[in-house]
Amino acid sequence: MNCTVYSKEGKELRSIALDDEVFGLPVNEDLIWYAINNELANKRQGNASTKGRGEIHGSNARPYKQKGTGRARRGDKKSPILVGGGTIFGPKPRDYSYSIPKKTKRQAMKTILSLKAQSDTIKIIEDFSIESGKTKDLAGLLSNFNPGTRTVLILKDDDAMIKRAASNIPWLSYLSYNRLRAHDLFYGRQVLMLETAAKNLNDFYGPGAKEAAQ
Repeated sequence: MNCTVYSKEGKELRSIALDDEVFGLPVNEDLIWYAINNELANKRQGNASTKGRGEIHGSNARPYKQKGTGRARRGDKKSPILVGGGTIFGPKPRDYSYSIPKKTKRQAMKTILSLKAQSDTIKIIEDFSIESGKTKDLAGLLSNFNPGTRTVLILKDDDAMIKRAASNIPWLSYLSYNRLRAHDLFYGRQVLMLETAAKNLNDFYGPGAKEAAQ
């Protein structure tokens, strides 16, 4: 498929060819779900912790005698059914992370890119850099492309100055073409992609990269 390349001022410049193997695939909602849930699970800290009956500080003595009071038989004050007692089957620190096959993750990224391309939410911009690294310079450039909308900026490389400028814009997230995140990419209302990044995506996820990914 062909896509228009825009200047930094938002004007149409030329057309660029996008590989149908990357941007023209049918949408697979199951793959997208697996990829996003995998990322969210891997980000969980897993440090929630509660105390069980044996970890509560308190006496092991019976609060009152076994018989003759007319009340329930009570072993100690740390019983889970009493206020201040232990927690039954409460959470403990654990690792929620897990891995999914590389082929599955790559296919999920391609189907998200295809979804964005088919819904006309991808805009390709000529390559630029923010030499000053200042947020106001990047915000001024992005003002030509529907500012305020939840936006994903795909970079051609690890441009430290663009990342520095973008870190203070709350509605903008940035990704390198070879380290995409399914969650950010899927929930972005618009995807701004540098021209070289688009070419790199064609090579990185295209047919020629299949053997390298295996």
